[in-house]
Formats: sequence, structure tokens, C-alpha cells
Amino acid sequence: MTAADHQPLSTDLFWALAEEMIAGGAADEGTMMDTRCLRVNGEFLAMVFHKTDQLIVKLPRDRVTEVIAGGHGTEFKPAGRVFKEWLAVTDRDEDQWRGMLEEGREFVA
Repeated sequence: MTAADHQPLSTDLFWALAEEMIAGGAADEGTMMDTRCLRVNGEFLAMVFHKTDQLIVKLPRDRVTEVIAGGHGTEFKPAGRVFKEWLAVTDRDEDQWRGMLEEGREFVA
């Protein structure tokens, strides 16, 4: 077995959803913070952050605030700096992640 065979469930879920978007022409694979990510027209969209195993997705600030207030996410603040248009999704739910990725795609497009 390789290291790839032991990837966390979050990574597997993310890339299953990402492949749908890539196959449909809605996103491309790239890298961000030395991590594989999704991009739309060259703009960062989402990734699974290796330190927390959470979906990190770019959304409008007010939407990030709303999701956090609803208890389904936290601020994304690597090294202590808050990225105000980035949400760390705390739930590992396929439908929620698909919806967040679509919202993010619309935002960055």
C-alpha cells in the first residue's frame, strides 16, 4: 500500500466531488499552500487543509459569517492570520460539501 491508500476520508470525499466539477468543466486542479486544490479561471476555490482535515472553501464574507454562526464552520486561519473569505467546514457531509463547492464556484467565477 502507498501513502495515497491511507488518505483521510475528507480527502477522498473532496476529490470525488472535485472530479465531478473538473469533468463538467466547472473547475481545474491546482495547488495552494503546497496542497492540491480546485481553481476556477485561475482563482483558488477549495482544498482539504492537511492540518485539520477540513474542507476549506472561498465564499463571500457574509456567507462565511452566516455558516459560522450556524455552527457548521470556523474561520480559516493558518498561522493565526484569518482569511476572511475562506471557510473551514466543520461537518463532513457530502451534500453540504457539494453545495459549498458550488457556492464557492459561483463566487470566484
